[in-house]
Amino acid sequence: MTDPLDLYPISENAPELAVSASGMPLERLTLDEVLSGGVAAADIRISAEALRLQADIARSAGRDRLALNFERGAELVSVPQDVILETYEMLRPGRVTDPALLTARAEMLRRDYGAAAIAALIDEAVAVYARRGLLRRRY
Repeated sequence: MTDPLDLYPISENAPELAVSASGMPLERLTLDEVLSGGVAAADIRISAEALRLQADIARSAGRDRLALNFERGAELVSVPQDVILETYEMLRPGRVTDPALLTARAEMLRRDYGAAAIAALIDEAVAVYARRGLLRRRY
């Protein structure tokens, strides 16, 4: 198996793997293509596979925390934007006073989108928020 570090930067060393979430190759993502209407918004979204590959590269370089962030990002690719933004708002200190709402959100992300690492992060946030008194209305 190839060392993931050998693939970095992916666009130069493995361009066939540098595709958007829609499958569009990176070389087609040009200003001319955008201006001609050949590139849609969905074509510029990163794919979960590309993020997982970036995680492998980061982990090979000894950057485990960065790898975990790429893996969480890969989980979020399939989550609708409105759900992501609503979850972000819920996680702001003082926005949710009932920890059960965050726990339910974590379970929904785990169940509906297979976002286990994101759900674990939310579960961890619930524990920290409770310990630090951040589950109280602040505004």
